[in-house]
Amino acid sequence: MADDKSKKDYRDRTKINTHESYEVSYWTKKWSISPQQLSGAVRATGSSSVKKIEQYLRKKSKI
Repeated sequence: MADDKSKKDYRDRTKINTHESYEVSYWTKKWSISPQQLSGAVRATGSSSVKKIEQYLRKKSKI
């Protein structure tokens, strides 16, 4: 799905698109992690779900 910035709904808040620099910037600042750590969490969880990534980072004591 293309990231259409004119259409905002729950999907924009529940998924992280690591191909969008503004999203990577937002989440890395929010969690005080590096872009590499975010990419690693996405790969490790196999998901772009904010909840799953946050759970993974908490479990690994990154945030």
